[in-house]
Amino acid sequence: MKKLEREKRLGAIVDKNLDGEYIKEEVEMMIQVALLCTQGSPEDRPVMSEVVRMLEGEGLAERWEEWQNVEVTRRHEFERLQRRFDWGEDSMHNQDAIELSGGR
Repeated sequence: MKKLEREKRLGAIVDKNLDGEYIKEEVEMMIQVALLCTQGSPEDRPVMSEVVRMLEGEGLAERWEEWQNVEVTRRHEFERLQRRFDWGEDSMHNQDAIELSGGR
């Protein structure tokens, strides 16, 4: 859902039975709240009173911007670690064989 939201592909998220009869801004708001509520760490998730306020239009923009900044940082860190891991794997396979010393 994160990727679909980032790509603004609401049609892939919304129930097909609605036949496009929905308010785009409301769907975006619901998706943002849902993503905030499904974060990996329970401490990062909003409490229900905050969810209600966000659905009423209070505080969602600020909370969403904060979450986006954290997500971008996490994504960059993951990519950096992934590149390091990939490099390590490649170098491991390209090493020359060495002769070990005999028995002692």
